[in-house]
Amino acid sequence: MENSDSPSVGPRDRRPDALGDLRVLPDEVICAILEFLTPRDVARVACVSSVMYILCNEEPLWMSLCLHRVNGPFQYKGSWKKTGLLLEHTNGESEELLGKQLRFDGFNSWFLYKRLYRCYTTLDSFNFDKGNVERNENLSSEDFDGKKPVLLTGLADAWPARHTWTTDQLLMNYRDTSFKISQRSSRKISMKFKDYVSYMKLQHDEDPLYIFDDKFGEVAPGLLKDYNVPYLFREDYFDVLDKDQRPPFRWLIIGPERSGASWHVDPALTSAWNTLLCGRKRWALYPPGRVPLGVTVHVNEEDGDVNIEAPSSLQWWLDFYPLLADEDKPIECTQLPGETIFVPSGWWHCVLNLETTVAVTQNFVNSTNFEFVCLDMAPGYRHKGVCRAGLLAVDDGSFEDIENNVPYVKNDLSHSNLSRKEKRLRILETGEDPKYGRAENVVSKNYNLWKHGFSYDINFLSMFLDKERDHYNSPWSSGNCMGQREMREWLYRLWVGKPAMRDLIWKGACLALDAGRLLECLLEICAFHNFPSLTEFQRLPVGTGSNPVYLLGDCVVKIFVEDGLEASLYGLGTELEFHNLVNKANSPLQNHIPQVLGSGILYLENGSYKIVPWDGSTVPDVISKCDFLLERGKVDTFPFGIWSKQQYIYRKAGISTSEPINSVVGMKIWPYIITKRCKGKIFAELRNTLESEDVLKLASFLGEQLRHLHLLPRPPHISSTIVERELNVHHTNGSTEAAPDNLNMPAEWDFFIRTLNKKKNNVSSHLKKWGNPLPSTLIEKVDEYIPDDFAKLLYTFEDENDARKVCKPLSWIHSDIMDDNIHMEPCGDNSCFSGASKDADLVDNGYRNSSDDTEEGKSWRPSHILDFSDLSMGDPIYDLIPIYLDVFRGDPFLFKRFLESYKLPLVRSLYQHKSVEGDDKFGRLSYYAMCYCIVHDENILGAILSIWNELQTAKSWEEVEQTVWGELNNYKGFP
Repeated sequence: MENSDSPSVGPRDRRPDALGDLRVLPDEVICAILEFLTPRDVARVACVSSVMYILCNEEPLWMSLCLHRVNGPFQYKGSWKKTGLLLEHTNGESEELLGKQLRFDGFNSWFLYKRLYRCYTTLDSFNFDKGNVERNENLSSEDFDGKKPVLLTGLADAWPARHTWTTDQLLMNYRDTSFKISQRSSRKISMKFKDYVSYMKLQHDEDPLYIFDDKFGEVAPGLLKDYNVPYLFREDYFDVLDKDQRPPFRWLIIGPERSGASWHVDPALTSAWNTLLCGRKRWALYPPGRVPLGVTVHVNEEDGDVNIEAPSSLQWWLDFYPLLADEDKPIECTQLPGETIFVPSGWWHCVLNLETTVAVTQNFVNSTNFEFVCLDMAPGYRHKGVCRAGLLAVDDGSFEDIENNVPYVKNDLSHSNLSRKEKRLRILETGEDPKYGRAENVVSKNYNLWKHGFSYDINFLSMFLDKERDHYNSPWSSGNCMGQREMREWLYRLWVGKPAMRDLIWKGACLALDAGRLLECLLEICAFHNFPSLTEFQRLPVGTGSNPVYLLGDCVVKIFVEDGLEASLYGLGTELEFHNLVNKANSPLQNHIPQVLGSGILYLENGSYKIVPWDGSTVPDVISKCDFLLERGKVDTFPFGIWSKQQYIYRKAGISTSEPINSVVGMKIWPYIITKRCKGKIFAELRNTLESEDVLKLASFLGEQLRHLHLLPRPPHISSTIVERELNVHHTNGSTEAAPDNLNMPAEWDFFIRTLNKKKNNVSSHLKKWGNPLPSTLIEKVDEYIPDDFAKLLYTFEDENDARKVCKPLSWIHSDIMDDNIHMEPCGDNSCFSGASKDADLVDNGYRNSSDDTEEGKSWRPSHILDFSDLSMGDPIYDLIPIYLDVFRGDPFLFKRFLESYKLPLVRSLYQHKSVEGDDKFGRLSYYAMCYCIVHDENILGAILSIWNELQTAKSWEEVEQTVWGELNNYKGFP
């Protein structure tokens, strides 16, 4: 607490006594720390001293506190503190808590003063000239090169939006419609339009909230009728995707004076057009690779994710822009109503609204920027940094690779000493005040680096790709606008739908998928098995699987690459063992899985490809030389079969996906399998056109086939001595990790349970990795919800012979029965596709995109379950997760029909043996399923919350469990 000294002349400086030891911290640091507190804690800190009272009552602080607690629609109550308190206290206490504001003299803060100035400044008196962006009217498609910014007039003259997109008109038509607000937190924030208009009139924020809604066409379809895409930008390669598959690409943008978009490069290096309907916008742009002053670029070396830290657009224009010499200033313009600005791929841009504005913008991919988009999607980090920050993103080792190819001035290069985990490209050092001089030198260096050697040319930029990175296994950047699998499907649809563009599409596929290297492997396999020469449309892998798959006439070739060589061998070895067992047992399942026509191992030795046929029953010489080959028990056949795979899954559990797993070796050896091709279409292609009766047949079919799978005999497990050795000592990075205590259960269950227990140990960090929309309250409660030992789910007991038994069946688990692994065939009058069509490959697999290719009216029946490379051993309930959530999309009626056909008990004698704790939750099948969802390797919880939106505000795991899996508790199985 501060001391009360004797009076002195004039107001004394309160800061030293009021802050105590915290006085050494700048005000901006203290304010930043306060943002991590809860509103209740901020209120407590405000009572500590007069200066803390001032800092804790700052509106920007309460804005941050409020936005980090809001989830969904909210109303602004005239001040952020009042809004935040109302969120905390819904019973009227907030009025009392606000109280009368205290005033103190003797405290000055340059930081707070600048922030206050930015909150209350107006821009109508700012003098902005027309700028130097090229302006053009009636630009023809032939004269538009798409490589430099241009301000276009006349494109929106005929739009209805030109007259109806004003705040008053929109308020009349959409007052109760909720629109998304620009992300100021990890939560989803929205406001009804009437509440947002009220906010705009009341607010005094330095960086006001901004409507930036990519779903405006869904919540307000009428808005889509008010404009059309200008003729210059109608070529868009994303058009081949279905609406629900397409990445966000169009936004409604509404914001008041002082709002705007800080410096950024558009996602995936797409290009964009932006048409202003109301108000005035000020634009600033820099060419690719030239980072603006005040901006920091973070590039994560694990997955290539790029994060940009930049001051608000208002702050940049007030604090940074005046420091720039004329030659360092950006390209600028003031956009007026009715004008459209084009922003090319890779260009930095910053936007400041000079008054209330309404605009629409769309990002697109065309022939000009397609290769850049594919490059940016490719795994790795160096090329992503270079695309945005130029040669500032290049470290010492990279210069050795490009020294002879890139002209540059060595004295201008700033060699980095940054950590291997993250590269931070600083254009203004933290804590530097730009008004004191050093920033201009930094800008000049940035300009020199950009000028000398950097080229926004695809051949130059692709030199920075990690050539050894496996494009199917490397971590996928969370900043990418689509996932790895969606990227593969997009490229294949382009390949089919735009045959005239295949040369360009192939270049993009080589950048994003390493398609050239995979084609080399495919050609060797085809030559070895005497397949006919490839046709043009067989060169690209199909589908969204985790391994590249090629359709060749009546055959399907799958090359195993997922998770590296060791995982690939276990995947293929287990699949071959499974097919052998299905045939030996004469299981009905053999009629509904693709027939294996061949399998082998392709490897590169001394620059030449070689192939060894392999049925999984031996260890080929080329594999026996690999250093990862572990000692195994005495297994007569299938050394890479299911029990060896269970060991591998156990060893791998809990290891970060960023850790390499034999990546170098895996690039030189490729296991593969050839299966008979199924005629028809995958369910994913037919989902939206099937009749309800066909979907019910599918549910029954899946129940029957899953019963056959779970009844399939298990091969003899490996010897107990090997199990104990593998379980009790686990080597990780040279250290020894002790395994859990002996679980005293049948040995075949050990790997399954101990693997789950390993996953349980870091479950909180695992869930945080998936991020929004999982409520933080659930993450905090997860450890108390799941069992402390997953063996408690098994109901172990001793029989009359004192042998340890388990009240659950241990079964083969497919693990991946999803909509793209289920095949359907036509039946009835349209029972088959007849004739040898030139496009047979396209028809049979549902990749035709012409408007007349509709499946409505046809009748379909399920025929095959595909892709058994993810097989494992475990609890049959595990297989219900992808079927219920992905195939049935949470439909309880289909799930009930499935269970009626399954007819196997999921727990034997469910209530005969009580759990060791007597806790009733162990008597609920829904509890089993929910626990498996939580520790699952995939983002199952994200899928759950996307199906049941109401669970995004769930307060307990029991609530989620009963909502999702409650129907399972009514299932008793059949005797």
